[in-house]
Amino acid sequence: MSEMSYDPWSPAFVADPYPAFARLRAERPVFFDEPTGQWVVSRHADVDALLRDRRLGRSYLHLATHEEFGQAAEPEFLRPFWDLVRAGMLDVEPPTHTRLRRLVSKAFTARMVEGLRPMVRALATGLAEGFAAKGGGDLLAEVAEPLPVTVIAEMLGVPESDRPLLRPWSADICGMYELNPSQEAQETAVRAATEFSDYLRGLARARAAEPRDDLISALAQVADEGDRLTEDELIGTCVLLLNAGHEATVNATGNGWWSLFRNPGELERLRADHGLLATGVDELLRYDTPAPMFERWVLEDIEIGGVTIPRGAEIALQFASANRDPEAFDDPDRLDLGRTRNPHITFGLGVHYCLGAPLARIEMAESFGALLRAAPGMRLAAEPAWKAGFVLRGLQGLAVEI
Repeated sequence: MSEMSYDPWSPAFVADPYPAFARLRAERPVFFDEPTGQWVVSRHADVDALLRDRRLGRSYLHLATHEEFGQAAEPEFLRPFWDLVRAGMLDVEPPTHTRLRRLVSKAFTARMVEGLRPMVRALATGLAEGFAAKGGGDLLAEVAEPLPVTVIAEMLGVPESDRPLLRPWSADICGMYELNPSQEAQETAVRAATEFSDYLRGLARARAAEPRDDLISALAQVADEGDRLTEDELIGTCVLLLNAGHEATVNATGNGWWSLFRNPGELERLRADHGLLATGVDELLRYDTPAPMFERWVLEDIEIGGVTIPRGAEIALQFASANRDPEAFDDPDRLDLGRTRNPHITFGLGVHYCLGAPLARIEMAESFGALLRAAPGMRLAAEPAWKAGFVLRGLQGLAVEI
């Protein structure tokens, strides 16, 4: 492969990976990438099947040590980070994952999430109207970022005075999910994990002593046949909710508006019919996927498209490529806000399907709707630049005029 190669560290690839993905799907749908040390899988059918395959896992530590699995032991200085992350459900496998998800789901119910819609709408409306009143600015910094962090802070019960701490902690922790993070990024993630964990431990203990009507209190009280979350599991769950619910939603909002500005016909269609958001949110999530790649470990030898991948290997599942596969979508490179057959996998599949998907859809629908109402003529002021990361792919900013 030449000019359209797979290179997740290349700014040009991050800005537009889709030509490379089209070529990969056609010519090398399963291949080993030396620079990343991962097997890259790009077709929708393969990614869909592998997300449901129990021979793959987010972790292997329920089966073997790092050394037994052919991996280097983790540096001791990273222990606070991994202790925090593995206390949540994202990086563990059944039966631990099954137990955690069952308990968390008792508090994080569909009814509870839908009950947040009036609060989300009020927050989104306030942000959009304030943004419009000042004539625009950076849509990411002034609308896309404040909304999900405020929603999650309200949901968890984080006091207003402490909320400015959350966004930096989340961004610093998520830096560890990029490919081969630098030493500095690792040390920053450890510091943020330690500070965030200490903060939440204090909040959790306060809520255990005096419960309130918030998710931390609910998580502290939830039980299933006498089983409860430990304090570490509660904290790990809260961190996961912030990180997963904030970083990806901010990127989805920025990527979505950038997609609309690049497809003015669809933007005009949406301005004329806000009801298109019912299908439009999922189409924007498909068209420019905010979390374009998820990794899995091979727990048993597995064959994909005639290629045998051995136990101990790491697979890079290309969600963004799968979401543009013509075998799964009609005219996949066209943005169609009215698309009804849309089997996108932006939220994953299988046991690790995103628990927060309903909340993410509400936040995006209310945010886009509020901006369409408050600033119907909003236009791009400058072409945006992309952040360096690929695993969490988003814009540095999005300058708009009203």
